[in-house]
Amino acid sequence: MARRRHPLPPPQLLGLAVLLSVAAVAVAKTDQSDVKALNVMFISMNKPSQLSGWKSSGGDPCGDDDAWKGITCSGSSVTEIDLSGLGLSGTLGYQLSSLKSVTKFDASNNNLNGDIPYQLPPNVVQLNLYGNSFTGGVPYSISQMEDLETLNVGKNNLNGQLTDMFSQLPKLSTLDLSFNRFSGSLPQSFQHLRNLKTLNVESNQFSGHIDVLAKLPLEDLNLQNNKFTGWIPSKLKDINNLQIGGNQWSSGSAPPGMEKGSALGNSSGGGSVGGVNGLIIAAIVIGVLLAALILLSVLKRNHSSPVQSHYLMDESGHNRSFAPLVDDGRAVNMKPLEHSSSISTRTPPVMMPSKSISDNEFENKLNHSRRSTDPINLVTYSSLDLQAATGNFHTTRLLGQGIIGGVYKAKYADGRVLAVKKFDPLSFSGSSDFMDLVNSISKLRHPNISELVGYCSEPGHYMLVYDYHMNGSIYDFLHLSDDYSRPLTWDTRVRIAIGTASALEYLHEACSPSVIHKNIKASNVLLDADLNPRLTDCGLAYFYEDTSESLGPGYNPPECTRSSGYVMKSDVYCFGVVMLQLLTGRKPYDSSKPRTEQSLVNFVTPLLHDIDALGALADPALRGLYPPKALSRFADVLGRCVQSDPEFRPSISEVVQSLLQCVQRSTSTRRMGGHRSISQRSDDSDW
Repeated sequence: MARRRHPLPPPQLLGLAVLLSVAAVAVAKTDQSDVKALNVMFISMNKPSQLSGWKSSGGDPCGDDDAWKGITCSGSSVTEIDLSGLGLSGTLGYQLSSLKSVTKFDASNNNLNGDIPYQLPPNVVQLNLYGNSFTGGVPYSISQMEDLETLNVGKNNLNGQLTDMFSQLPKLSTLDLSFNRFSGSLPQSFQHLRNLKTLNVESNQFSGHIDVLAKLPLEDLNLQNNKFTGWIPSKLKDINNLQIGGNQWSSGSAPPGMEKGSALGNSSGGGSVGGVNGLIIAAIVIGVLLAALILLSVLKRNHSSPVQSHYLMDESGHNRSFAPLVDDGRAVNMKPLEHSSSISTRTPPVMMPSKSISDNEFENKLNHSRRSTDPINLVTYSSLDLQAATGNFHTTRLLGQGIIGGVYKAKYADGRVLAVKKFDPLSFSGSSDFMDLVNSISKLRHPNISELVGYCSEPGHYMLVYDYHMNGSIYDFLHLSDDYSRPLTWDTRVRIAIGTASALEYLHEACSPSVIHKNIKASNVLLDADLNPRLTDCGLAYFYEDTSESLGPGYNPPECTRSSGYVMKSDVYCFGVVMLQLLTGRKPYDSSKPRTEQSLVNFVTPLLHDIDALGALADPALRGLYPPKALSRFADVLGRCVQSDPEFRPSISEVVQSLLQCVQRSTSTRRMGGHRSISQRSDDSDW
């Protein structure tokens, strides 16, 4: 039986329908971008019946139709979304970034799941996602919410290490991360939260020290049930509501400016630290007296037995032997990367104990060494001594000039050659500020970090003294042609990249608190006599407020439009630019090139996954002597490093692992006649 066809409506009716639909949109009061975002959100939450008035398509939440539950408008814009405790499920959708006028977003105490969307209302002031089932981490887009005052993501299933992304949140006053599975150290950028009054990180797996919180104006701090170690900054003891129980605070004597966790109470379950009664005061006094007696006896014993300097008192009161962190003022020698024929493991730890000890024991000892109040075996130089050794800081002795001062070559009659970084006299308010800097830098010990060997601290004369490396920097080798330098082989370039990444990994992940370098560039990667990399300028991030000025053209990460925009993964971006130079032999920015090729990142990045183009991009000085697969993998790693969004860049430890996979036995050395690419620079000149 044939189906009967319905007659088509006359063209006049079709035209009328179109006009009516256009008219409906025209008279709708609500901004259409807001409507579409709410439509997507409604569908993503499985069209819940609890949201009366909501629609999966169209609608006018700010108009005169049925009210949309939880929606508040101002004029034609949605300004508040309050969906708390409605038993909602599903996800939040992917268009919330269109809600540009929303200042309050509350979806707490529901059953929402999946990742917290990257696309969140960009101008939100209060963001509350407490009590759901969100997974993943805190999206990096939150770092751009300059008006954010309250962020509550507690009681979810969030995990992993927090991204160092809190430097651009000047108004944030309440931060709740409690009852999740966050791990690792507290981000260094927490120190920029100058208006933070309430911080709750209870019941996570955070570890390391809490020094980064010392200068914050906190009134309510909950650190309970984590894995924090060390001591508590004295400035935190006056917080009205301080809860610190359930951690692994050190029971040893607290250094200056620190307090023992047990002295502040709630060591087991965690109650509020309130007023201290007379009994507790008496106990503290007795404890201090006992500690003084014990300290005197220990000092006496140390004086009579110099061997005691290599022992650490553990919590049980027994001496535990461990390898000294330094030997005769020098870092423990490590096997250079180049001597390993096959690198297949992660970069070695900074200092290797002479006998087997647990990871926790070694970490505690390493942290103990970093908290020393005196520089590690540094030589104190007088300004007259350094002035004479540098020829009165003659311009011909100038090795480099930065925004904080110049670096000069110092030569001594006994043949010693050193590098002296001379600061502007106005860089420090006094010797104490400078000595704080010296103390912090002197603790940075890694085979691929340029070692601080001495300093000068006199009124108006502040200088750091480093080992001198006659081979100069990567920049010198790649961009300054001369008659006696051989080009760097492919194997050497990969080894330099691995060593530099390992140094950066040490700063980011081994140091506690983490150290951001903030000045990674080819001229700051020095090369020793065997062309092993030595990263310099470590520990000086404080001076680099404007990275566009300190880094120079071609290096500045896209997120650094403001001085506070620099985060840990900005270091990764800059390292990627260094890798680009190792790959191509080009400068990061070259005004002599055609306009489209001047910026190395912009020009090369789109070509990194084109095999044919990649071969053409390789440094001509390599003369094609490289394994093509290794070249491609190297390009893949650096391509990830220079992603424009920090969230999509790898951590530096991931970079190290990926680079190690690039290492393979190459025929390039044999094809060059078995010679290594070491170029010993002559240093016989007077200057």
